[in-house]
Amino acid sequence: MVFLELDDECSAYSPLYGFLGIASAVVFANLGGAYGTALSGLGIMNMGIASPDLLMKNIIPVVMAGVLGIYGLIVGVILNGKMTQPAAEDGEITYSQYKGFAHLAAGLCVGLSSLASGIAIGIAADAGTRAVGAQSAMSQSWKRMGFHAGGKKQGGNEDSLFVGTVLIQVFAGNLGLYGLIAALILSQAEYDCVKGF
Repeated sequence: MVFLELDDECSAYSPLYGFLGIASAVVFANLGGAYGTALSGLGIMNMGIASPDLLMKNIIPVVMAGVLGIYGLIVGVILNGKMTQPAAEDGEITYSQYKGFAHLAAGLCVGLSSLASGIAIGIAADAGTRAVGAQSAMSQSWKRMGFHAGGKKQGGNEDSLFVGTVLIQVFAGNLGLYGLIAALILSQAEYDCVKGF
């Protein structure tokens, strides 16, 4: 831990940056999770009209979007634990601007990465679940008419489209995980002020 003699490096507003980092982590991550959940839920409900049997199978993107909010919560709790209160006897600030900027960067990193991830998951899930549902409905209608898809087992292509949509959502979800890893690294920055040596 590096110590610095009290001066402008540990001003009274230094903790503001840390608290903004905590707020950014939680708020932006939950915005991403909410958007991803809402948009993928919209696609799932639309798909459920034509193919209700696939409803639970396509619930994966809702879970993936919900995890994004947890990323922000984890970083927010870690950053809150690293906040230091002013000294009780004289009110001197020991929380440095360096530490505050690092915590702000950590919060923005996980928050904005999770927001981008939630947007990507939502859009991919909306399109993917509708496509899986449409393909299933089309396959069922072909089956009722007596047609077979190129001599293959009926419904064999449905799984390949489903797997493709899940893979797209997994890679979209990784964006939030990358932000979480970077935020955890940034949260380890230490540079405290002391009253003297």
